[in-house]
Amino acid sequence: MIDVTLLGTGGGMPMVNRYLASTLLNFKGRKILIDCGEGTQVAMRKFKTGFKSIDLICITHFHGDHIFGLPGLLSTMGNSDRTELVTIIGPYGLAKVLNGLLLSLSYLPYDIYIIENPKKPIAIKANKAGLELEEIEDSKASNNCDMVLKTIELDHSCHCLGYSFYVKRMPKFVPEKAELNNVPKEIWKILQRGETIEQNGKKYFPHMVLGEERRGIKLSYITDTRPTEEIVDFISDSDLFICEGTYGDNEDLEKAINNKHMTFEEAANLALKGNVNELLLTHFSPSMDEPEVYKENAIRIFPKTIIGHDGMRKLLNYR
Repeated sequence: MIDVTLLGTGGGMPMVNRYLASTLLNFKGRKILIDCGEGTQVAMRKFKTGFKSIDLICITHFHGDHIFGLPGLLSTMGNSDRTELVTIIGPYGLAKVLNGLLLSLSYLPYDIYIIENPKKPIAIKANKAGLELEEIEDSKASNNCDMVLKTIELDHSCHCLGYSFYVKRMPKFVPEKAELNNVPKEIWKILQRGETIEQNGKKYFPHMVLGEERRGIKLSYITDTRPTEEIVDFISDSDLFICEGTYGDNEDLEKAINNKHMTFEEAANLALKGNVNELLLTHFSPSMDEPEVYKENAIRIFPKTIIGHDGMRKLLNYR
């Protein structure tokens, strides 16, 4: 249901053998990009992910290794006949930063909608034309959506957001329940989609034809931060937890603290406390040539740890 591609796994600066940390989610034929450092476009071409159908760009923070590729990508999308709206989400100051970054772009054939420092969950509905976004009061407030996005304020040297994406799974359709509630057959499919309908003066609700709630898919993305207890709750029960592992060696803990980053061990502790299914490490320091060397520091705490690499793909399905 979600196709995840690590476009890059580096932090700080682009390297010859490693692009900067950026992740692309493919969902129902539409795309969500998380961060866009320089070289992101090249990675997209190398790994053949496509870019024209990117409807949503989620920026974690405004350090150059996470945003300097954005003007070029938006320009290329415009030159590729993109006309649909593009939404960009980011922390406090997003509008001001984008105004500066995009000064060189005199014209784009599509509009950009900015959501700065969102405090409420965002319901996402996918269709052929793109992704429709709507802020909601809580994650259960909208039945008629495909995905719920949430953010968390992280502990970095500037305003920084973490993201979670929850793909909803509709309950099973129960025809016996529909018949018991005298629901006309011609509206079964409408209710099955989670919509409410009125017919002949009577309202019909989804619960009249659906069974119990079913668990969906949860993906969490946390980078450029110190570990916090708030993160544990935020990533809780994630199917995939993508987390920064700027420093692999435990002896680099002081650097991690000073630079507001994490070690492999700290990321693994978050995964363990958050009861996630799988941990995928990314955002490696330029000084760490071979992250695999330090894998043991993570797996001895959280065995289901994967060391990410550029171009890695993961397909997340319902469990």
